[in-house]
Amino acid sequence: MSVRVRMAPSPTGLLHIGGVRTFLFNWLFARGRSGECLLRIENTDTGREVAEAVEQIERSLHWLGIDWDGETTFQLDRLERAQEEARRLVAEGSAYEDEGAIRIRMPDEGVTSWDDAIKGRIEFPSAELEDLVLVRSDGRPTYNFASPLEDWLDGITHVIRGDDHVSNTPKQLHVLRALGAEPPVYAHVPSVFGEDGRKLSKRHGAISVDEFRSAGYVPEALMNFLALLGWAPDGETTIMARDELVERFTLERVGSSPATFDYAKLDWMNGVYLRALAPDEYAERLREYVLGQGFDWPEDRVSAAAPLVQEKIARLGEFPAFAGFLFQDVEPDPALLDAGVLGAAEEALGETVPWAVEAIEATLKQLCDELGEKPRAVYLPIRVAVTGSRVSPGLYESLELLGKETSLERIAAARAAA
Repeated sequence: MSVRVRMAPSPTGLLHIGGVRTFLFNWLFARGRSGECLLRIENTDTGREVAEAVEQIERSLHWLGIDWDGETTFQLDRLERAQEEARRLVAEGSAYEDEGAIRIRMPDEGVTSWDDAIKGRIEFPSAELEDLVLVRSDGRPTYNFASPLEDWLDGITHVIRGDDHVSNTPKQLHVLRALGAEPPVYAHVPSVFGEDGRKLSKRHGAISVDEFRSAGYVPEALMNFLALLGWAPDGETTIMARDELVERFTLERVGSSPATFDYAKLDWMNGVYLRALAPDEYAERLREYVLGQGFDWPEDRVSAAAPLVQEKIARLGEFPAFAGFLFQDVEPDPALLDAGVLGAAEEALGETVPWAVEAIEATLKQLCDELGEKPRAVYLPIRVAVTGSRVSPGLYESLELLGKETSLERIAAARAAA
C-alpha cells in the first residue's frame, strides 16, 4: 500500500511554528516514499473558521517549500456523509441518540491499545473512555468523529501528529472500528518547547512562519532547522538540503522527548545558508526582503551593499540596522568621536582620488602612521561618524559606497559635534 498522510490544521488563527514542524514531518515522510500528502482544514466549528487563517496556512507552507497533493479540502464538506455514517452506527447498535445528539458506545472494560510508531506501545483503560458524541444536536460532527472518518475516506495510512493528540487516539480507534475501517499507523511526535522549558507559545516571540520570514530567515534554513526538532538522522549531521532531508527522514529516528527551539542555533544555521548563496542570488534575496519590508531604498544601492554584509549578518532582518547608514542620516554618539582624528581624516580623505576602496585604504593607513596611532584608535571615530555605529560593514567599502561628498559631510558634522 502506498503511503498517504494528511496535514490537518484548524483555521482558528495563525499557523504555529510547532504545527509547521509536524507538517514538515508528514511531508518528509510522504515524499521520501513517493506517497501523497493532503491538506485538510479541520473546520468542524464553523463559527471559528477564518478565511484569512486558511490563506496564511497555505502561504506559509508554500514559502517554506511544503506542497500538497490535490486541492485543499474542508472537513465540513463531508457534513452529510458524517451524518449518514452516524445514523448507520445507530442502526447497527454501535451508537445511540441522546437528547438530539448521537453518541458512540465505548467499551466498559479492558484496555484500548495501539503500537505508536514513535512512542511504542500505548494502552488506555477502556473504563476511562466516556461515550463520545459523534454528531451534535445541531447536526455538526465533532472533531473526534470527523477526523477519523476523513482519515478513512481519504485512505490515510499514517497519522503523524503532535503528542497532545495521544488522548484522542483511543476514542478515534473505536470510531474507526465501529465504521469497519482499518486504523492507520499512528505516530505522535514530541512537543516543541521554548528555551525556558515550557511548551512553545506566544511568550517565546515569533510564533508563525510569517514572523520568521519578516525577521529575515530564509526558507531553506528554517526547513532544515525544523526538521531537526525531534529528529536526527545520525546524531551528527546538521546542515541538510531539502532533497537530503526527504531521502533520510524516518519515523524510527524521531525521538519521544520534547525538542527545544534554540534561536541561537537557528540564527547560526540561517547564517550558514546565507553565506553559501551565490553573490547574485544573495543580492536578489536581499532586495526582495528590503522591498517586502516596506523600505523605500534604491535597489541598486541595496545590491551594491550586499557583498559588504553577506559574511556579516545571520538574518536579512539585520540589514537595516547594520547598513541603514547607506540610506538615511545618522546620529553618532559624541562620546565616541575625536575632533582631532576627524579633522585629519577630513583633510586626508578630501584629497583621496579615485574614491575607491584601494585608495581609501591607503589614505587611512597613511593617516595612522602620521598620527602615530593604531588603526583601532583612528578608525573608530571615523566609523562612528559615517555609520552612526561602532559596528558596520568594512570601513573602506562603507566609505566608497556612501560616496565622497556624503562621507566628508558626515565627518565634518561629527567633528563639529565632538
